[in-house]
Amino acid sequence: MCKDCGCTIAGGTHHHDHDHSHSHEHSHQEGSASHQAAHETLHHNPQLNDAKTVSVIQKILDKNDHEAAHNRAHFDSHKVLGINLMSSPGSGKTTLLEHMADIADFKYGVVEGDLETNRDADRLLAKDIKAVQIQTGSACHLDAFMVHKGLHNMPLDDLDVCFVENVGNLVCPASYDVGTHLNIVLVSIPEGEDKIAKYPVMFRAADLILFTKTDLLPYFDYDLEKEKETARKLKPNVDILEVSTKDEASLKAVVEWINFKRRMR
Repeated sequence: MCKDCGCTIAGGTHHHDHDHSHSHEHSHQEGSASHQAAHETLHHNPQLNDAKTVSVIQKILDKNDHEAAHNRAHFDSHKVLGINLMSSPGSGKTTLLEHMADIADFKYGVVEGDLETNRDADRLLAKDIKAVQIQTGSACHLDAFMVHKGLHNMPLDDLDVCFVENVGNLVCPASYDVGTHLNIVLVSIPEGEDKIAKYPVMFRAADLILFTKTDLLPYFDYDLEKEKETARKLKPNVDILEVSTKDEASLKAVVEWINFKRRMR
C-alpha cells in the first residue's frame, strides 16, 4: 500500500484541495462500483473498522466520487465515452492501445497514469495518439482529481473515446471511481491462473475482462476456461474477450465491443 493513497483504506489521509476556475453541475453517484468496492474492503478488515477511520475514508471517497461525477460531465458534454483500463503491471494496456490505433474507426486519447516517467505516453504519442501523462509519485492508482487535471489537456472535442490507463495494480484502482463510464480489466496469461480469485474486487468492477497474450497459452500451464468460470462467479454478466496482438481479429473484437458501448449510450 502506498503511504498517501486512499487505499489509505489502509489508514492515511489522501486528499486534494482544488479551486476550479469553472463551474459544473455535479451529481454524486451513490452506489458506484468503485465506492462499493472500497466499502467492501472496509467491512472485511477489522483493523479499519473503528469510527474515526471509517469517517475519514468516507470523506475521501465522497470527495473523489463528487469529482468523478464532474469528470463524467466533461465526457458527456463532449459526447465522449470514458473507459478506465486497469491491470497489474505488464499485462499489456499500453500495447493494446498502440495496436488499436491501426484498426480503430473512432478517435481516442489517453490519460496515462504512472508513478514516474513518461515512457507509456511517449509510446502512444509516437503512434499519433493524443496522450497526457499523469505522474502519481508514490500513489498506486489514479483518482478522479488526477484524471480531471489530465482532461484539461485533452482535446475532447476531437475525440470519440478517452481511455484512462490506470497505474499497474490489481488492488487500489478498483476502489476509486475516476469518472469514466466503463471499466476494462486486463489479465495476461504469464501472470498465472490465480489472479482473478486472489483479487476479486478488481474483477467485480469490470465491464469487460480481456485475457491478453493468449498466443503464449501453449507455453504456460493455464486453464483459460476455468479462469473464465471464476470470473463469471464473481460477476455473472461480465463480458470476456481473448486478445493477442499477433491476432488482428481479436483486436477488432475489442474495437467492436467499444463501438457497441458507444452506440448504447
